[in-house]
Amino acid sequence: MAQFLEALVNGISLGSLYAIIALGYSMVYGIAKMLNFAHGDVIMVGGFAVFILMVSNGWQPLLAVIAAMFICTVLGMLIERLAYKPLRGAPSLAVLITAIGVSYFLQNAAQLLWGANPKFFTILDYGNLTVHIGDSQFNISIGKLLSVAVSVAIMVGLSLFTGKTRIGKSMRAVSEDRGAAQLMGINVNATIAITFAIGSALAAVAGAMLVGVYGVQLSPTTGAMPGIKAFTAAVFGGIGSIPGAMIGGILIGLIEILVGTFVSTDLKDALTFAVLIVMLVAKPTGLLGKPMREKV
Repeated sequence: MAQFLEALVNGISLGSLYAIIALGYSMVYGIAKMLNFAHGDVIMVGGFAVFILMVSNGWQPLLAVIAAMFICTVLGMLIERLAYKPLRGAPSLAVLITAIGVSYFLQNAAQLLWGANPKFFTILDYGNLTVHIGDSQFNISIGKLLSVAVSVAIMVGLSLFTGKTRIGKSMRAVSEDRGAAQLMGINVNATIAITFAIGSALAAVAGAMLVGVYGVQLSPTTGAMPGIKAFTAAVFGGIGSIPGAMIGGILIGLIEILVGTFVSTDLKDALTFAVLIVMLVAKPTGLLGKPMREKV
């Protein structure tokens, strides 16, 4: 029982990290109608930014994370402006190939700048909380619990932002009908740029948590696998849906941890992606996604 509860808590914690990354995928797809496969590499850049500021320059963790968010925000807007905006009316395959090219560019640039040797840092190290259940006990990382709280706060903040603010309503309008939104005076290009900025800022938070809380080694390919799993979470929950990204992330985290704990660590990734295949076959729109109708 204690082992199951420990795995449950760890799964929710890991899932909350996937949810933060999935939010970036969902927002960009929901508004720009494209899959930014370079998002995982922005996570890696955020991790390196925190590492350099903390380890090399002695910054406090919170200040380093805030600065990394600013750096990734600028990077995300540059990527959108230089790589994606010129392809606004291009076929989706051209945009997809460009996104893959941006991903490889960021990975190779990171290797040239910072090398391929793995690096580590810690931003939340408050020890463990011991939970007693009958005669058994298990430990919960306080840092991981705080990361869950951060994830929930981000999701609630984004939901309020998109539902209550003028910019958020503009984002929803562009998501529903880009042409109609433009006719109503909404600056579509600026709205898409803001979406990339928010998603990239979230990527910096995810990069800091991935290395500083979960202990993943920092390298030029750090964001690749978490990015793919977060994309799976976004599809599972309903890509384009903020609550769907949160639910999908937590479910993917639970599946990964529970399978790794009680079945086999060799099968956890395979079963995670098997869930994606089953979801695409059974319900392509995801749990909370809405079917899209195209006029012909």
